[in-house]
Amino acid sequence: MHAAKQIETIIENIERVVVGKRQEISLSLVAILAGGHVLLEDVPGVGKTVMVKAIAKSFGAHFKRIQFTPDLLPSDVTGVSIYNQKSQEFEFRRGPIMANIVLADEINRTSPKTQSSLLEALEEGHVTIDGDTHAIEQPFFVMATQNPIEYAGTFPLPEAQLDRFLLKIKLGYPNPDEELDILNRLENQHPLDQITPVLDTADLLELRAQVGSVYIDEAMKSYLVQIVQETRNDELISLGVSPRGSIALLKAAKALALVNGRDYVLPDDIKYLAIPVLSHRLTLSTQARMSGVSAHEVIEKLINRIRVPVPKRRLTSS
Repeated sequence: MHAAKQIETIIENIERVVVGKRQEISLSLVAILAGGHVLLEDVPGVGKTVMVKAIAKSFGAHFKRIQFTPDLLPSDVTGVSIYNQKSQEFEFRRGPIMANIVLADEINRTSPKTQSSLLEALEEGHVTIDGDTHAIEQPFFVMATQNPIEYAGTFPLPEAQLDRFLLKIKLGYPNPDEELDILNRLENQHPLDQITPVLDTADLLELRAQVGSVYIDEAMKSYLVQIVQETRNDELISLGVSPRGSIALLKAAKALALVNGRDYVLPDDIKYLAIPVLSHRLTLSTQARMSGVSAHEVIEKLINRIRVPVPKRRLTSS
């Protein structure tokens, strides 16, 4: 499959900079191909910023970074209309959100008002300023980061905001061999400076279009729905996943199949994506939180009690 070769080229290009994180790179590409966004939660210094910059460079995409701080205003994100005395008209000055790939760095350090300015862009792909709607050029992808260990002066994302992210992932620390490799690569020059585009944004839009043609059997859809339904009936979950989560899991599964070189979805695709797609969309019960149970553990348990179906129809990769 031509798409699989293109995706493998992108992953290998990003791996020149981001060492030992092939799974996380692949998940990020799944989100991009599915038209979604990523919430990347991890400690500082593990390569979050480097990864999203490498993704942008690999596609030759227009990249912007927004450093979220407590004093950041919504207009600092979306843009603002400024009166031009010469033309006697208001002119729209584009904000940094108007880019192909955006890094929303430390999103939980800004106020809820500024956080909410992202909602329209994440969901609709445009922003509205003074009653005028401004479309964001496609492809559009946001990777938001947050630090999970420093909560002083932060504003946790509300449920409505979390639900706009297709995936929530972590990078984690490298192992000793990977860390030694990082040191060797950075000794003389940052490898990010040597990254060149291997595809362009038109290629990315074509790959997105191919995701829509990936086949998913009715049995797979029923399996997916069963998983989501279980989140609404489990005693350890006080608020289950909404239908938006079902749609997100469907889109992500089709994108993952394409990344893996297939034109059909397997049960393993759904199982693999259940945690990164659903874990941030549910609320654990008081009992679960007091017991120290994580959302990951709850989802794993409910998946294990659902019978895995056998697809009635299986298509071969072209």
